[in-house]
Amino acid sequence: MRLSDKKIIVTGGARGIGEATVRAFAAAGATVTAMDVDADLGARVAQDASGDVPVTFRSLDVADRAQVETVFAGAAEAMGGLDVLVNVAGIQTFAPVHDIPSDLLQRIMSVNFYGTVHTNAAAYAVMKPQGSGAIINFGSESGLTAEPANSAYGASKAAVHTWTRSVARDWGPDGIRVNAVLPYVVTPMYTEFRAQLTPESLAAHDEDTKKQIPLGGRFGDPTTDLAPVLVFLASDDSRFITGQLLPVDGGLISVR
Repeated sequence: MRLSDKKIIVTGGARGIGEATVRAFAAAGATVTAMDVDADLGARVAQDASGDVPVTFRSLDVADRAQVETVFAGAAEAMGGLDVLVNVAGIQTFAPVHDIPSDLLQRIMSVNFYGTVHTNAAAYAVMKPQGSGAIINFGSESGLTAEPANSAYGASKAAVHTWTRSVARDWGPDGIRVNAVLPYVVTPMYTEFRAQLTPESLAAHDEDTKKQIPLGGRFGDPTTDLAPVLVFLASDDSRFITGQLLPVDGGLISVR
């Protein structure tokens, strides 16, 4: 029960990486509040993940700053504090780079980048008086390299990377660590992407993946490959790590 003394918020907790994170933290003994825009699915996941300590669910749109501040404050009060934030919530949509719809661009930045700013700031407001805390953001290799028709998403994640490194320096003296993971794992978004490919395109994609990822030639599993890393970053074992971008991707990329 490695996290039995930790009070944790997980955004985007209704499916995919967020769901795996909620389940892993609950299994490690943490007091967890899961948040998501999908209230029905999020509540079901929280109920199913509950063990000796129930997992609580609260509806949240991370793009809404006022809502974030209110919901975070309520969750922290109910849990008796906040030790860890894992901000998984994010969206990704391919779009032609010469004609990205304005509403799509606004939504991607609002959720992926502004959502990171909002949730991090709300967590900091609770953690600073405690003199300790850990924040885990979600970046992407898309924010480090060029990808066809994915520039808006990549730009939003590059912003997350810079934000993470910057506030880690600002907030370190307050005892608050801020890191980001860059996962390359199977998610509902990735599954939906594969379903849209032709058989020929899918075969080519899988062949490229085998060449690009040294460990296994495949995308990772969010439960077995990513969740243990998040447990480590949430635990006191990572007390001297901050401002880092940590790829969990089988060796796809390297970060300096």
